[in-house]
Amino acid sequence: MEEQGWRGLFAAVLLGLPAVAGAEPVDDAARVDAEPSAASESAGSAGAGESADSADALDGAVAQAMPGGAQGPVSGAPEQVDDPSAPVPDAAVPGAKKAKKNKGPKADTLGEAPDEADQTDDKGKPTQRIRVFGRVYAQASADEREKYERSLGIESARVGVAASLPNLEAEVSADLASKSILKDAFVRLADDAKRLRLYAGRFKSPFLQRSLESSWTLPLQGRGLVEDYLTDTNGLGGRRLGVMGEVRLKEAWGLKLSAGLFEGGEDPQGERLSEDGAARLSVRPFKFLTVGASTYLTQVIDGTKRHATAADAELTLGGLSLTGEVATGRLALGPFMSQSVLAYWTVPVGHEGWAVQPAVGAEALQLQGGIQAQGHAVTGGFNILLADSFKAQVQAERALRPGDVEPALELSLQLATRFR
Repeated sequence: MEEQGWRGLFAAVLLGLPAVAGAEPVDDAARVDAEPSAASESAGSAGAGESADSADALDGAVAQAMPGGAQGPVSGAPEQVDDPSAPVPDAAVPGAKKAKKNKGPKADTLGEAPDEADQTDDKGKPTQRIRVFGRVYAQASADEREKYERSLGIESARVGVAASLPNLEAEVSADLASKSILKDAFVRLADDAKRLRLYAGRFKSPFLQRSLESSWTLPLQGRGLVEDYLTDTNGLGGRRLGVMGEVRLKEAWGLKLSAGLFEGGEDPQGERLSEDGAARLSVRPFKFLTVGASTYLTQVIDGTKRHATAADAELTLGGLSLTGEVATGRLALGPFMSQSVLAYWTVPVGHEGWAVQPAVGAEALQLQGGIQAQGHAVTGGFNILLADSFKAQVQAERALRPGDVEPALELSLQLATRFR
C-alpha cells in the first residue's frame, strides 16, 4: 500500500507540473485583442523547424515511403478547424510553397522525450515550453519454455515531463509498471549553435545502437538477446547516473561524439565499484547511411576488468531500413562476440496516417575462453501503426537464450499508445 501511494504521488506531481508552470490568468478582452498571427506562431513553435537529430523516426519513415512524401491530414482543436476566421496555413493556400521538413536519421534517444535541443519557431528562435509525455505497453505472450502458459501484463507505463529553454533542457520520467520507478532524470546544457552539449543526471550511456534507439521506434517488442545479456545480465551500458559531454558537427558528415563517466556496478558483496566509462562516435557520409562505433569500460579508475566495443551501420532507402551491429570484448566469464541484424519495411496504407510494418531480425552470441557457449535468436513480426500515437505488434521469436537447454518458441501480441 505504501509503494502504491508513492507511485500515485509521483504520477500526480509529474502531471501537475505543466499546469502549475503554465497557469496564467487571461481575460476575454485580451484574447479578443490578440493578433491573429499569435496562433500561427504558437503552432509553428510547437512543430516546425525540427532538425535531423530530432526528427521523429516513425513519421519520417511513413512520409518517405508515401508517394511524393505526402502525409495525412493533421487534426487540431475544434476551434482551429471549424472557425472560418482562424488563420489559414500556407499549405492550404493554392500555389503556396510548403515548407520542407528535414527528415534525418533516427536520433539516439538518451531519454524518452524526443530531442528538443534543435526545436525552433517560425522566426528561427529556440522554443520555450514544458510538456507532458507518456506511453503504455500492454502485452500478451505464450512461451514454449513455460509450456505455452499465457501471460498478460503491462510491460511499461511511462509518464514524464520535459522542459525546453534556449540553452537548457531537462527531463524527468518514471515507469509506474517497473520495480525501479525512476527512469530518466537529467539536465542538458548546450551552446547557441547546439554543437556542444553537457549532460548530467540519470540517462542512457552511449553504448550499443540497439540500446540507444527508442523502444517506440524499434519495430521489435524487446531489444533482443544480445542487448539483454550484455546490459541487463552483465551491466555493460544502460541507464546510469553520470556526466557526459557531446560534440555535434553537421557539416562534417553529421559527426556526433559522446563520452562520459557513469556510476559503476556492484560487487558480489553489494559494494559500489568505481566509475565506468562509455563513448560513441557516429557519422553520416550519405543521406541513406549512418555508421558508428561505441565502447564501454568498467572501473576505468581502478583498472578495467570488463569491456566491450561495438560497430554498427544503418541503411535507409525510403520505407526500408536495414541495421547491423557487431560487438566483442570480455565479460566475467571470458571473451565474447555478438552479431545482430534487423530489417523492416514501413508501408503506408491510405492517407490517414496508417501503415503496416513487417520486420525480421537475427542475433548470435558466442562465449569463448574457459566457458564456451552459444546463443542465437530469429525473430519475425508484423506491426500496424497509426501515425505516431498507436501501434499493434504481433511477434514470434525462436531463440536459444543463456540458460536454455534447447531453442524455444515465444509468441506475443503487444498494443501500445503514447501521447506527447
